[in-house]
Amino acid sequence: MSLACLLPRLPAYWLFRRFGRPRLLPFSLVISVTYRCNSRCSTCKVWQREADELSLEEWRRVFAHLGKTPYYMTFSGGEPFLRDDLVEIVRSAYELCRPAVITIPTNGLLTERVAAGADAIARAAPKAQIGINLSLDDVGEGHDRIRNVPGNWQRAMETYRRLKALDHPNLTISIHTVISTFNVGGIPRIYEGLMALEPDSYITEIAEERGELGTVGLPITPAPQEYARAAEFLIQRLAEHRFGGFARITQAFRAEYYRLAQRILFERRQVIPCYAGWASGHIAPDGDVWTCCIRAEPIGNLRRADYDLRRIWFGEGAGRLRRSIAAGECACPMANASYANMLLHPPTLGRVARHLINTIRR
Repeated sequence: MSLACLLPRLPAYWLFRRFGRPRLLPFSLVISVTYRCNSRCSTCKVWQREADELSLEEWRRVFAHLGKTPYYMTFSGGEPFLRDDLVEIVRSAYELCRPAVITIPTNGLLTERVAAGADAIARAAPKAQIGINLSLDDVGEGHDRIRNVPGNWQRAMETYRRLKALDHPNLTISIHTVISTFNVGGIPRIYEGLMALEPDSYITEIAEERGELGTVGLPITPAPQEYARAAEFLIQRLAEHRFGGFARITQAFRAEYYRLAQRILFERRQVIPCYAGWASGHIAPDGDVWTCCIRAEPIGNLRRADYDLRRIWFGEGAGRLRRSIAAGECACPMANASYANMLLHPPTLGRVARHLINTIRR
């Protein structure tokens, strides 16, 4: 299923946000399979949380109820590869939901498990684009300091080499950097160092105060002016670098995302309408359902809804948060939700399309 298959569905989400009908499940879903993590990042406290995690069988029931609605599914954590059954969870999602895109972030500490898991997932979901995003926030010891794990960089490099050696046409290996107060001033140096590794794609997002991660109140988000300098550098480099395959599409969205994130930080408002709670959503490891991971306010729990997201997504709790979001009571540059927002904002989508066309013509 290509992006062209999703585009005809978008007007229905405009109507859902404006009028409440037709009632639709989200096409973009983040599935957090665990809070457990073997990193101790300065930008994240998720490892301090505990959850009675949904079992593989419970996730299967969730996916069976979802059906073919999801287009984009992210399997996150914590460190998702700490789940022994991650491959089977993703396989079940693919078999029952048939998403077009599946992404999985990893800190790269579990080399054997990550490499074998990525290989198995790419084989199990041959018609989906699989993205493995290796999280690298600096180069060498600088990365280890931010992650607070000695030897993290060296182990991540071994994982990266193993991932790059995999040969699957549907597998994209990306490097992902969280831009925070700890590294924002060094982004040009970090970019050059990481791009020397020749990833299929390079992506960044902003460290934010998230309810999910336990970072509310922590001074981790860069000042708007600092982020603007980093973002302008990245936009310029994106214009100069030619990525191939599916990465070309994601980079076209990234260029626009960096501009959007700058404006949100400066203006502290929803620069374009937010569709979290309509087109995008998040399921926590224990089955709690959120409109997004920034607010991380549960609108219901799947265990108490017979694992049927519809019972929660169309309930009063979801309606209350949608009214708050529509009223502009929150604003953030969270990357996952921003992808859905950009798809549903015609002027932004038009700019993405022009960027993509210009890239192809070069």
